[in-house]
Amino acid sequence: MSERQSSGSANSSTGAPAAASAPGGQEPELASPTPLSRRDFAALGGAAALGAFIPRPIARETWRPGQGPPPAHDADAPEPLPSFRYALEAQTGRVYAAGTAKESTVKQMPGAEGLAGVSMRLQPGAIRELHWHALAAEWAFVLTGRCQTTTFDPEGRSEVNDFGPGDVWYFPRGYAHSIQGLGPGECHFVLIFDNGHFSEYGTFSVTDWTSLTPPHVLAQNFGLPEATFAKIPKGELYIGPGKVPAMDATARPDGSAHDAPQTHKFRLLAQAPRESPGGTIRIVSSVEFPISAGMTGAYLTIAPGGLRTMHWHPNADEWQYYVAGRARLTVFGSSGRARTEEVSAGDATYIPRGYGHHIENVGADECQIVAGFNSGFYQEVGLTAWMHNVPPALLADNLGIDEEQARHMERAAVPIAARS
Repeated sequence: MSERQSSGSANSSTGAPAAASAPGGQEPELASPTPLSRRDFAALGGAAALGAFIPRPIARETWRPGQGPPPAHDADAPEPLPSFRYALEAQTGRVYAAGTAKESTVKQMPGAEGLAGVSMRLQPGAIRELHWHALAAEWAFVLTGRCQTTTFDPEGRSEVNDFGPGDVWYFPRGYAHSIQGLGPGECHFVLIFDNGHFSEYGTFSVTDWTSLTPPHVLAQNFGLPEATFAKIPKGELYIGPGKVPAMDATARPDGSAHDAPQTHKFRLLAQAPRESPGGTIRIVSSVEFPISAGMTGAYLTIAPGGLRTMHWHPNADEWQYYVAGRARLTVFGSSGRARTEEVSAGDATYIPRGYGHHIENVGADECQIVAGFNSGFYQEVGLTAWMHNVPPALLADNLGIDEEQARHMERAAVPIAARS
């Protein structure tokens, strides 16, 4: 294969279990959607992002036999694009009696330096123990079930929040927090971190620390008898059993739920979607969710046969989790490089900042995708929107097409196009 190429995924389906077809039961009642105007779309940057599903690879080549000699090998040519798909839900991950965690970091998906993700499930009462992240902020989307979080910031302010399907939380880097299942069933959520190395370096758990600390130091530190700490865990708990917390749990000794000036909770699926002919997009950035200064999240649906149109993000990398459906994701990496992967529910993908991409729904069902970006402000450049703002003569000369046809490319751009 020449250096100017498109390559397919080297991995095949591993039978990942399908995630819920919709994030946790009934979606909250929504306001009537408003069609996307050209001004709205421009403000959006082009649209939100993501998606692609199916477990088999696809390979394509620019040069084919019968088209003349292949291009000469160039020792300085860029390396082909690596795989950007990881079958997250096909992995075993960390398994505990009270829950599970499966992660995708730069270790599992080389090249994913900017973002990492975790699929976590907690049983009723299960505790993702008190901890903090030294190198990454945490953004989360609840898919199914209910959970409760606590958080404590460097100014000594705290908050307790309950979450259900479609809700989002955000904890800035270094903020102390915990997550606990509320029941009645399992709670499943996706965590996205703004550092691909977060898991390898810099997640600090309370039991990990206390298990390494002499009891007399703990006694002096907390002002309690040394015997109090005789039965603390001998290593990191990570996920452990617990009692289902009260729905009216308080964060403060005075009985208040919080005293933080900005809430850590946002109800993303309660937001009216931005409608397109081929699907919908919901975006939550620091504009809508002020505490989320370092990350933006999105929830995308693509109808059967729909296309998430060609675009790129100038200011952020993108990490995606496929909730439902099958799609085909193609990433353009410049210098004659493109790669197509077919992905399905339970897969994670990573797209570096500035890389062009598009998504085709190739299945019979709707594709549903959660995405995170490592910037608090959403930016997108859509290829159709760009062409819409280029003089037709320039476009005709650049693409080698008839000028009259170039004028037809001035149609209004849409983030998700319907089946042709």
